[in-house]
Amino acid sequence: MAHRNNFEFLTQGPISRVIPTMAVPTIISMMVTSFYNLADTYFVSQINTQSTAAVGVVFTIMSFFQAFGFFFGHGSGNFISRALGAKEKESPAVMAATGFVYALGFGILLTVIGLTLLTPLSRWLGSTPTILPYTEQYLGIILLGAPFIIGSLTLNLQMRFQGNAAYSMYGIMTGAVLNLALDPLLIFALGMGIRGAAIATVVSQMVSFFVLLWMTGRRDNQRIILRKFSFSSIYLKAIFSGGTPSLTRQGIGSIASLTMNLVARGFGDAAIAGLSIVIRITFIINAAVIGLGHGYQPLCGFCYGAKLYDRVIRGFWFTVKAGTLFLLVITIGGFAFSEEVITLFRSDPEVVEIGSATLRWQFLTLCLSPFIMLSNMMMQTINKPLSANLLAASRRGLFYIPALLILPHFFGLAGLEASQAVADVLSFLLTVPVVSYEFGQMRSQMNPPSEPAEPGQQVFEE
Repeated sequence: MAHRNNFEFLTQGPISRVIPTMAVPTIISMMVTSFYNLADTYFVSQINTQSTAAVGVVFTIMSFFQAFGFFFGHGSGNFISRALGAKEKESPAVMAATGFVYALGFGILLTVIGLTLLTPLSRWLGSTPTILPYTEQYLGIILLGAPFIIGSLTLNLQMRFQGNAAYSMYGIMTGAVLNLALDPLLIFALGMGIRGAAIATVVSQMVSFFVLLWMTGRRDNQRIILRKFSFSSIYLKAIFSGGTPSLTRQGIGSIASLTMNLVARGFGDAAIAGLSIVIRITFIINAAVIGLGHGYQPLCGFCYGAKLYDRVIRGFWFTVKAGTLFLLVITIGGFAFSEEVITLFRSDPEVVEIGSATLRWQFLTLCLSPFIMLSNMMMQTINKPLSANLLAASRRGLFYIPALLILPHFFGLAGLEASQAVADVLSFLLTVPVVSYEFGQMRSQMNPPSEPAEPGQQVFEE
């Protein structure tokens, strides 16, 4: 097979072919990653309710790691895709090395801080006295994997934004398959319990890290060359500009998960366990839509860098329609079998009751997710940090956290179960005018006067 020219493919190929081609490897890796996250929950749930709840509590800190992985990965990756679209030569390689080094260094810092504050951190995350021992066992090991988790996400996203999602898929799937094999071996066969689940996760992340690092040297990928690392404020500013929406989205998501755990704690361990299971289930469902979005982002970045604005808009709507149709099918089937789905993870009647009610609420607004998520991704990719940060903060922060604090006060447990659905509706209503305005701005620039741009101008402009 002839070697594909990513620039020509992303800027000239049929949208109905380009986005699926970019998205399929990402969807596979996202689904596999989500599946092994669910596998962790499944295997740990066979131990006891406290272990299930502990994994849910630590999921907050895992989201925190992901937040910084996405920060460095999206920040550097968005820049790389626009630079390649504008046919820059040196800056993509410099940014690849710079984003990677910052990500790895920050991960090491988080490991040191987390281990130093292990017990108070476990309490801050929402552990009850009965959950605390399990949280400390699980978290103490997970913290060792912070550099590899953050580094893997950064490398993964850099390759996706270059249009090389297949390479990133290999690294992610290698770790995921290994995790699935190690979980039952360490948890049950070797009798390590919740410690075994944590070790399986860290080992799989380490393997993914090194596979992804090796993959950067393949074909059109920007190879990680450490001597190209730069302290220049230009690159650091670009990382912040392109990465803060991800940090906002994931960071606020971590705060929202912490808030949820603290509120749910008032309703008992079963509430924490039930909501934890629902978060994992909805994550794997949304993973397909996120994968579609990641398939759209290289096209969006390359075409925006090349000033092909009509193609940016058409690609957006193609992706939103595909994601919405997929979630409509999932909603119809999932709503009817919510109890059975929760029972797969925990047969405790109280956990099933709370989890299934929460899951049904989620299904009611699930079809709004593609428009909300794709809008955020597009704003981030085209370097609109204010709009991107606003949308990133809306679903899990601006609306969800207040809903968590207000609705249970008036409606008790039912208010807690419905909080995310209410936040989704409000986030959708906010997103519509933001996207409409940005599309209007793009359309007004579709036929600008023909003037040569300065080298790098499109890449570095705010």
